Amino acid sequence: MAVSALAAGVTRAQQAPYRDYSRCLPDYLRHVAAECLKRREEAIAKLTNATAIRERQRWVRATFWQLCGGEPERTPLNVRVTGSFERERYRVEKLVYESRPGFFVPANLYLPKTGAPPYPGVLFQMGHSRNGKAAAAYQKCCQGLVQIGFVVLAFDPMGQGERTYYPRADGVLTRLRSPDDEHTVPGQQLLLVGDSSTRLQAWDAVRSLDVLASYPLVDAKRLASTGNSGGGTLTMFLAAVDDRLAAAAPSCPNSENFVCDDFSPPGSTDDAEQNFPGSGPLGFDRWDLLYPLAPKPLLVLVSAKDSFGTYSPSYMTSGRREFRKLAGVYRVLGTQTRLRWWESLLPHGLNYAERIEIYNWFRRWLQDAGEPLTEEPPVAPEKDETLWATGKGSVVRSLSSKRPLDLVEAPAIVSGDWKALLGMDEPPVRPRRISLGKSVSEGCDIEALEVFSAQHVWAPCWLYRPRTSSGTMIVLDPAGRNARWGEGDLYHELARRGRTVCAPDLRGTGDLTPEAGRGAPRYTLRHASEHDYAWASLILGRSLLGQRVTDLITVVRAMEGPVRVAALGKMTVPAIFAAAIEPRIERVLLAGGLASYRDLLGQEEYTEPFANFLPRILLCTDLPHLIDPARVTRVPAGEWTAERLSAL
Repeated sequence: MAVSALAAGVTRAQQAPYRDYSRCLPDYLRHVAAECLKRREEAIAKLTNATAIRERQRWVRATFWQLCGGEPERTPLNVRVTGSFERERYRVEKLVYESRPGFFVPANLYLPKTGAPPYPGVLFQMGHSRNGKAAAAYQKCCQGLVQIGFVVLAFDPMGQGERTYYPRADGVLTRLRSPDDEHTVPGQQLLLVGDSSTRLQAWDAVRSLDVLASYPLVDAKRLASTGNSGGGTLTMFLAAVDDRLAAAAPSCPNSENFVCDDFSPPGSTDDAEQNFPGSGPLGFDRWDLLYPLAPKPLLVLVSAKDSFGTYSPSYMTSGRREFRKLAGVYRVLGTQTRLRWWESLLPHGLNYAERIEIYNWFRRWLQDAGEPLTEEPPVAPEKDETLWATGKGSVVRSLSSKRPLDLVEAPAIVSGDWKALLGMDEPPVRPRRISLGKSVSEGCDIEALEVFSAQHVWAPCWLYRPRTSSGTMIVLDPAGRNARWGEGDLYHELARRGRTVCAPDLRGTGDLTPEAGRGAPRYTLRHASEHDYAWASLILGRSLLGQRVTDLITVVRAMEGPVRVAALGKMTVPAIFAAAIEPRIERVLLAGGLASYRDLLGQEEYTEPFANFLPRILLCTDLPHLIDPARVTRVPAGEWTAERLSAL
């Protein structure tokens, strides 16, 4: 009988029984996502009559505002015309108005020179172009619409065009990596006080629709919205919250549900305004945004290439499935002809064919037009400066406009249930601990452990046992348990000084760093990051910070007697929360790391990892208030040494 080399040379007792730790976090999130998906599927299945549909529509609107921070109050728009120019078949007025006091929005109003008022109006919403409303494809669509008889309002979203908030010193456009970061950098900070870039951008759209609807030449009963990419997604936002829309045509929007049938973590995480923290447990997802529009005309235009070129691998499968569910609602209402799905083979963008589809959709439903257009009217994009509504091409430089963070006042902290914000699984009282084996080292033994923390999650640990121990210390390194394990390194030196040392990996660190998801590497490799897993966890109601706190408390409970915790850099935040919850943690040493969430609100650009952000935390507490200062020792990150840690 043939015997394998492994069986011949290695006994079963010698085989190291490691598991694939890279699957722990993804499998955990798959488990949570499956529960969220079931909740939403059950709700959608009940939409079998008009009463149930109307109730769902009301729920969607209320839930959207709840998730993004609440519906703001209408304040004076203070609309001003700052200039204009004439073209053969239309006129353009340059406007500035305030969606919130001191928060300026620059816009272009395209006015037809033919036909008779009142005209139907179209709110055109921009994708994530650096130059906002001046992007060539967007100008073409606005020029095309005005020439076929629509008044068009095109405005710069926050962070783009004349509303760039992080401009280069030598120009007006962003110095950040992309306009997406103009949304996400402040958007993450806004979460700390219960606000969001979702709320700001949705409200910009609502107030811009106010401007369009109030224009004397516009028929306020024939209003529509369209836009491409991020502008398509903002059109979905507007469809969810404003019943004045008579039709909509989102192009290449983020029209995939985050929680979908074939969820591949971290899933379809995107810019800050497109992620809804806490939505998963409520059974709310992106496609819900379109339900309030029913039974009004809706055209959804997508690029089939986006499933491997722009959005997640689930973009098309999720979109098609969810469209069929929405089509069921339109059938119940007897209006199935008002809903259409249109796919392009071309890459992401507002191409010629898509523009023709948009023109004909609005002509059909808002103008009762007969024969469809087969060609676009003559279009000629203008220079950026021609469209500027401000003298310097910047609302900040020309009008001293507020920026997103200027709208935030650090709240007075009141007592609140900060533990609930973490979204933690309850750590086991008596954790399951498995020894994978031991190895002898100089002055100590090194044991490989696994501690069962949550469904599908095992936290691997190194346990250094000196010959004589003066107590147990848990050491948390951002690089994971393997960063300083070797002979003469930190863990070994602490053991030689008489400390039992446990060095665990917490979720997303070290060997628990998650595997990359399935799909085209351009998307999946870029999204296999702590940042995206942090967003995914928040959307599913289980913050990555809370998961790490669960892991740490579980490891603490798996040790004998009281413990002390030493944490470096980004690991200091989970250490603070764990110490605030678990009484067996006697003291903590924090080397570097975040001192206060409130400090983050004053930083234009920050380096704190998003994994440590917690929505609404500053409404409840802050890091300095969580534990008794007498239990805390803070040192500079440079003092992460055996000498300093052994003194804890």
